[in-house]
Amino acid sequence: MTFVRKHGLWSAEHVEAADCLRRIVEERGLQTIRFSFPDQHGLLRGKTLMAGEALSSIEDGCSVTSTLLAKDTSHRTVFPVFTAGGGFGMSEMQGGGDLLMVTDPTTFKVLPWAPATGWILCDLYFADGRPVPFATRGLYRLVLEKLSQRGYRFKAGLEVECHIFKLENPRLALTDAGHPGQPGEAPAVSLLSQGYQYLTEQRYDQMEPALELVRRDLVALGLPLRSIEVEYGPSQCEFVFEPTIGLEPADTMVLFRSAVKQICRRNGYHATFMCRPRIPNGMSSGWHLHQSLLTQDGENAFVTQEADGLSPLGKQYMAGLLEHARASAVFSTPTINGYKRYRSYSLAPDRAIWGRDNRGVMIRVLGGPNDRATRLENRIGEPAANPYLYMSSQIVAGLDGIDRSLDPGASADVPYETSATPLPRSLREAVFELKDDRFFRDVFGKKFIDYYVFIKSAEIERFQSEITEWEQREYFEMF
Repeated sequence: MTFVRKHGLWSAEHVEAADCLRRIVEERGLQTIRFSFPDQHGLLRGKTLMAGEALSSIEDGCSVTSTLLAKDTSHRTVFPVFTAGGGFGMSEMQGGGDLLMVTDPTTFKVLPWAPATGWILCDLYFADGRPVPFATRGLYRLVLEKLSQRGYRFKAGLEVECHIFKLENPRLALTDAGHPGQPGEAPAVSLLSQGYQYLTEQRYDQMEPALELVRRDLVALGLPLRSIEVEYGPSQCEFVFEPTIGLEPADTMVLFRSAVKQICRRNGYHATFMCRPRIPNGMSSGWHLHQSLLTQDGENAFVTQEADGLSPLGKQYMAGLLEHARASAVFSTPTINGYKRYRSYSLAPDRAIWGRDNRGVMIRVLGGPNDRATRLENRIGEPAANPYLYMSSQIVAGLDGIDRSLDPGASADVPYETSATPLPRSLREAVFELKDDRFFRDVFGKKFIDYYVFIKSAEIERFQSEITEWEQREYFEMF
């Protein structure tokens, strides 16, 4: 009996998808299949298996080391994995032992940029069949199951900004390599276009050679791409995706980011989803998450006949997002760099408010009477966010608003002059908010919150221990 069958991990849909996968591998002569899982940062990690080995592992899993869940953004293992409990308080996580990557065959793709290569997303399990509690895709699945038990499904559309540069120097000298805790030298780049000609065809055409490479392969992957736009800043662009349901929008986000970086690098470009790259005259990138709840028969629960454009349930859900905005900020903006985007009068939010079709607020309400596309656009996120945590935090916060019949207050027509709860101004402030927040400890579990706070705190401590260029310039000569 396979691992999947022994522990009842697949539905009939998964079994059918696995049969289809096997046929595709044979018909297209695939040589390798990449087994990937999204880590705590929303990065894809895993192993590349020969096709025959991959097919024999589809239902039995593939082992990976548990230390992959112990790393911060510098790829440094920050938990004491060789102590009792490995720093996680769990014997299964100590000693750098193995976890199992178990495939989700419904996610299988053939990579258009890598010859004879397939790709499949996996979930993490212990050897006894229990899901690993620190795996964020598993956490999101549990949140979706709880939402389904209440009669709803989560629908989300992605609007993601990023930068694509020409790669001038990949910095691959031996001395550039870096080490855990000290990443290597960043690549040297140049612009594909100057900035501040938002949505001009001239600027789009300058970036089109790179954007066409990306478009072609994203479409070949089957991702629901709706549009590509040239953004405000230099070499900045935006990708917009059709709304999808459940796991799919989060899975789309992790594959999209990884695909764009791979496609660009193979063709002499460098793509970054860093919120505010350190380039002269640069512009911050955001990730706007459009969301609504569907009833089990597919109706949009946010639709209303009233002129204010949002149902009572939709207003309560939105009030929950505002209520928990500070504690959930670390999920939507998980990097030190991302908080440089929260600036007044900057097309980015700096306080927990909402408005009707207003791009200065945190929550933008879109839709009108009987509009089936009625939705909330949360503008708080950065493109580097882990989508499973971002979306999970939205759902549980929104449901809390519904459970408590919260009121979102009045629409903010002058967003940067409206008195409201400020968003955290730094990752450190956001982590403190989450650490002490009883609500997220209850819904995500104490073990996961302590785990995530520990990793982000290690990142902050490493940042604070370094002497910045500003400090050197400010004090070295003066004092």
